[in-house]
Amino acid sequence: MPWVKSPPRHPSLNPIANDCATTLMAAVSVPLTLTTDTRSPLVAARQNLLDLDLQGCEALVTELGHKPFHGRNLFKWIHKHGVTDFGAMTDLSLKLRSQLQEVAEIRTPHLVEDWPSADGTRKWVLELADGQRVESVYIPVLIPQERRHTLCVSSQVGCALDCAFCATARQGFNRNLTSGEIIGQIWHATRWLGESPSNIVMMGMGEPLANFDNLVKALAIMQDDLAYMVAKQRLTVSTSGIVPNIHRLAEVSAVSLAVSLHAPNDALRDELVPINRKYPLETLIPACRAYIGDNPRRRVTWEYVMLDGINDSLTHARQLIRLLEGTRSKVNLIPFNPFPGSDFRTSSPERIEAFRDRLIRSGLFTTTRKTRGDEIAAACGQLVGRVRDRAGRAPVRAGWPQPVVAA
Repeated sequence: MPWVKSPPRHPSLNPIANDCATTLMAAVSVPLTLTTDTRSPLVAARQNLLDLDLQGCEALVTELGHKPFHGRNLFKWIHKHGVTDFGAMTDLSLKLRSQLQEVAEIRTPHLVEDWPSADGTRKWVLELADGQRVESVYIPVLIPQERRHTLCVSSQVGCALDCAFCATARQGFNRNLTSGEIIGQIWHATRWLGESPSNIVMMGMGEPLANFDNLVKALAIMQDDLAYMVAKQRLTVSTSGIVPNIHRLAEVSAVSLAVSLHAPNDALRDELVPINRKYPLETLIPACRAYIGDNPRRRVTWEYVMLDGINDSLTHARQLIRLLEGTRSKVNLIPFNPFPGSDFRTSSPERIEAFRDRLIRSGLFTTTRKTRGDEIAAACGQLVGRVRDRAGRAPVRAGWPQPVVAA
C-alpha cells in the first residue's frame, strides 16, 4: 500500500489535589514487557513493528535467522513506503515473510474522526488497540508556493500535570503511548499527505518528557533516513518543565526545545503550571540554557498563553524580560483558546499587542501565534481525545463541535 470567562482575580484556579511528584509517578515511562514464552523475548509475543527502531528491526530478523540487512528493508517498507502487508514486501524472502506473519504485525492506529477546518487545519482522532483515543493535528503553512506543513503529535493518553488552562488536563491521565503509538500518528499523516510532515511538534496530548524512553525512540525513527527523514531542527519537543529529563534529553538528542512557561514568576506559575512546585524557575531556566549550550543558532521557544487579567499586564512583561535575560530565546504568545468549562478568557488583541511590543523593545524575539483550527477544537490547549478511566468509561464531551466521522 503506497503513501498515496476569566474573573479579575484567579481564586478558582484548579490546584492539584496531590503533590506533583506523586501525580507524575503515574505518567513516567515504564518498559514494555512481553508475554512469557519459551521463545526468544524478541519473538515471544506478536510484536508491533511500529515499536521498533532500525536496530530493533535488524535484531528481530537476525533472531529469526536472517541477515541484518533484511531488517533495514523491513524498516524501510513500513515507514518509507507505508506498507503493512508482509506479503507485499517483495525483497524479503518468502520464508522471512512467513515468519513475520507468525510473530509480528504492523498495528497502526484506527482513524475514527476527521475534523476539517476552513483554514486547512485538520484534527484526527485516532483509536488505539485498547480503545483509548488520542488526537493529532495537521497544520498547513499558509504561504503560496510553499508546500510545508506541521504535525502536532500526542505522547500520552490524557495528561497528569493539570495545567489550569488546558482541556487535556480536564480529561485526566490514563497511560503513556508506546513509541509505536507515537509513530503511528506520523505514519497516518504521511500516508494522508503523500510525504513526510516537514515539521513535527510534540505538543499534543500529554507531557512528552514524562514518557521519556518511548519519546526518544520515536524521535530517532522520525529522523531516520530510511523512515521520515525529519531534520532535528524541524523536530520540537514541548515540556511543562520536567527538569531532570531536560538534562537527559540533552545527552541523547539535539531536537528543538519548547517550554510551556505561561507565567514570569513562581507564585503565578505554581497555580497555572503545577509542576513548577517541584521544578521552580530557578531550576528550569538553567536547565534550558544548558540544553541549547553555546551554539549561537539554537534557542529555547517559550510558550506563553495570554489569559485576560491573569498574566498579561506590562508588569508581567517586565518580569518576563528579567527572567529570560541572558537566555537565547523566542517567545511565542498564544491567545487562550476557550473550551467548555473553562474559567478563563483570552486577552484582548490590544493587550496582547502591548505585551508583545514591550518584549520586542527589550530585544526578545517575540511572535503572536495565529489561532488555527479553533472551530474544530484543534487549537493549542483544546485536544482531549477520549481518555477512558480505569473502569473503561469515556467522558462526555458536552459543548464541543461535532466531528466528521471517518469513512
